[in-house]
Amino acid sequence: MKAFSSKAESLLLGPSLGAYTESIELGPRSTSASVALSVDVGSSEEDSAPDLSAARLRGMIKKSEPPESKRKRPKKKENEIGCRRSMRLLKVDPLGVSLPASPTQPTLVEEENPLLPPGPLEMIPENQGDSSELFKASLKTWAEMSQTSNEKTKKELSSIKGYKANLRGMVISEATVRKVTSGAITSVALHPSEVRTLVAAGAKSGQVGLWDLTQQSEDGMYVFYPHSQPVSCLSFSPTNPAHLLSLSYDGTLRCGDFSSAVFEEVYRNETNSLSSFDFLDDASSLLVGHWDGHLSLVDRRTPGTSYEKFFNSSLEKIRTVHVHPLSRQYFITAGLRDVHVYDARCLKSKGSQPLISLTEHSKSIASAYFSPVTGNRVVTTCADCKLRVFDSSSISSQFPLLSTIRHNTFTGRWLTRFQAVWDPKQEDCFVVGSMAQPRRVEVFHETGKNVHSLWGECLVSVCSLSAVHPTRYILAGGNSSGRLHVFMHQETRVLE
Repeated sequence: MKAFSSKAESLLLGPSLGAYTESIELGPRSTSASVALSVDVGSSEEDSAPDLSAARLRGMIKKSEPPESKRKRPKKKENEIGCRRSMRLLKVDPLGVSLPASPTQPTLVEEENPLLPPGPLEMIPENQGDSSELFKASLKTWAEMSQTSNEKTKKELSSIKGYKANLRGMVISEATVRKVTSGAITSVALHPSEVRTLVAAGAKSGQVGLWDLTQQSEDGMYVFYPHSQPVSCLSFSPTNPAHLLSLSYDGTLRCGDFSSAVFEEVYRNETNSLSSFDFLDDASSLLVGHWDGHLSLVDRRTPGTSYEKFFNSSLEKIRTVHVHPLSRQYFITAGLRDVHVYDARCLKSKGSQPLISLTEHSKSIASAYFSPVTGNRVVTTCADCKLRVFDSSSISSQFPLLSTIRHNTFTGRWLTRFQAVWDPKQEDCFVVGSMAQPRRVEVFHETGKNVHSLWGECLVSVCSLSAVHPTRYILAGGNSSGRLHVFMHQETRVLE
């Protein structure tokens, strides 16, 4: 009986399961239906009751199949109330009449860094409200400070041991660290006076800050706004140190005159952004570099603020311009990838060709400078983390590469780029900022040897730019938060 019932059950189940298989192959089934069916089938296999019939199985399978017809969208009733919408958004007044289209208001686009008005600007400090008399006294003192001679400098060039000993005596303290500008410092200059220590700093915000370290209080710091964009170059006049010349990206070159308390406008070019400048034969003639590769010859004695001549160099971009200290007709420019040496007498409005090209650099160049006394050396700073020194003793031929120094120059986008500058007191040595810890300023010899490292507990940030005093052992470094760090010889501090 058991064998007979099993056989009969298989005969009854066979057609039903075959029909179920056909239904799976012919049409899709929902997941929930499959789960329900598997449960039912499983329970039927476990149940061995003889009263199980094929009709019951067919009914179970038919009940689990999905409906063939899709759900129809119900028709919207005529009197049904729709979503409430604002009549103001529909541009309809309460009476149902369409409102006229409202005229669009013109959007006023404000210039981020508008140019300052042309002409002279009064030298008014932004950070000193009620100390006009003290500021006038400082201006009078700065105007009377005389320039130093180079005789003392030439006598000290021969002794590298004495130079090292004096570097070891340079220290930094809390009194020689001060936040001068609100933005990152993009240029630094030191007044050549042997009596007082006056440091000038140009900022990314267009500020120019002056800090007289002889005054130990906050009153010795003054901040001005002669520009509207970064001040990329600062220099005291070599013939009249009472004149501080500043150049900015905004296309202006100004001269801050301490005797008249005015920022005079020397050169203005609203079409081509300015990058750097240097003095030619005398302090009256200036050579100005533009970011787009052009050069301008400016004469301060000529009325107006235009250029005398406008030249096109062979560079796509000019970062720095530096004139040879002895042969003033020659100058060197740092471009995007190359360094070119030109003769100012051979410049043309189009197609000016360089005398010498230094093509050893693989990435962008930050600066290129002649040695300050003889001009027999050139130091370049490149983004490939190398400092290079060239022999420039002969202008008529190529400059051979003397030494290559591995130095981390990757400052990133938030720090001002490093620029290696020569020390006028020892022109075979130059200084440059460093990314190393603890923070420091490195002094290198032209052969590539490290002469000394200037550091201290008060130096906790990267000094990207440095300025060195021509005769005294004073170094001023600027960082990207507007702070000046001044290293001074201990004897110098006692005298002041």
